[in-house]
Amino acid sequence: MAEACAVILLAALTAYIVLAGADFGAGFWDLTAGGAERGGPVRGLVQRSMSPVWEANHVWLILLFTVFWTAFPEAFASTVSTLYIPMFAAAIGIIFRGAAFAFRGQAGTIRDARFFGGLFATASVIVPFALGTVVGAVASGRVPVGNAAGDPVGSWLNPTGILVGVLAVAVGTYMSAVFLCHDAVRAEQPGLVRAFRRRAVGSGLVTGAIAIVGLFVLRGDARTLYDGLTGGVAVWLVAASIVAGLATLTLVGRTERFGWARLTAAVAVVGLVAAWGAAQEPDLLPGALTIGEAAAGDATLQAVLISTGIAVVVLTPSLALLFRLVLTGRLDQEYAPLDHRFRPFDALSNGAGAPAAAGGPPTSADPVDRSEGDDR
Repeated sequence: MAEACAVILLAALTAYIVLAGADFGAGFWDLTAGGAERGGPVRGLVQRSMSPVWEANHVWLILLFTVFWTAFPEAFASTVSTLYIPMFAAAIGIIFRGAAFAFRGQAGTIRDARFFGGLFATASVIVPFALGTVVGAVASGRVPVGNAAGDPVGSWLNPTGILVGVLAVAVGTYMSAVFLCHDAVRAEQPGLVRAFRRRAVGSGLVTGAIAIVGLFVLRGDARTLYDGLTGGVAVWLVAASIVAGLATLTLVGRTERFGWARLTAAVAVVGLVAAWGAAQEPDLLPGALTIGEAAAGDATLQAVLISTGIAVVVLTPSLALLFRLVLTGRLDQEYAPLDHRFRPFDALSNGAGAPAAAGGPPTSADPVDRSEGDDR
């Protein structure tokens, strides 16, 4: 039962990296899109694509933490008390990121739009980096057993922690670019299709380069993890991840089969996470606790498995329906560059380019091309 709970942890983490990671990556592209005029089309597609699903993706993080603290309480307490700094940063980032994403769509001025947009985009980079450093700290054996027994800074701020944090950000940008290629096709925006094809290929190559360089980092900083990844079952999972990644680049860069590219990109991430799990097995906290040693009592584990099974039965149809509606375009909003939403608009009766009548309500029919410094 303990091993089954550990598999649930790994599966929840994988789902969160694939789905929420793509959302975080969209925030990175939002951050790097450029000024209001140049970046408006990219930000409009990000807003359109994320709106129906971004809240649902955090289900996997809730499942991960619930099973972790219930099934493996000692390991959970040791991890949280040692890594409270990056975990607190991630929690605050998730809260402010969600609020900023919701509020920026209702911003009344350019200044407000910039503030909320910047907050959303910056948090989209901070959160995956912080969570990645947590994974790096655990994987490299820097979380000892006990309440706050580890170094609160050195446990995650080290070569392996930084490597995994950067890799988490890169994986998200790669997944997001691949997903947004398909969304740009649905939005009938060929210019954005080309833009995100370039982003997908570029971020895929960068992510692969980080992973290769990372092996040398692990060899010097986390030798046990390096040995696990380069031997046994893990090495085949790494190879499968590489093949899936190359297939994704081919599908995006040459064939434009973006639906299949989404699947192969997800397989590449699944293979990478599964390789980490295989390399670390049978340890939950390497060098400190095995899965069996960290597990709660049989009655608790049984309750966790039963409740998780019920949750899967209840939630899977709802999530499947949500993603089906999204992928078939049933929940698509009308596409519009995001910068237009925050500009003053003319009244219909005044014609294009004329100032709105005093006291008259704005309308979205005719955006005025005003400078970025206009805060009306």
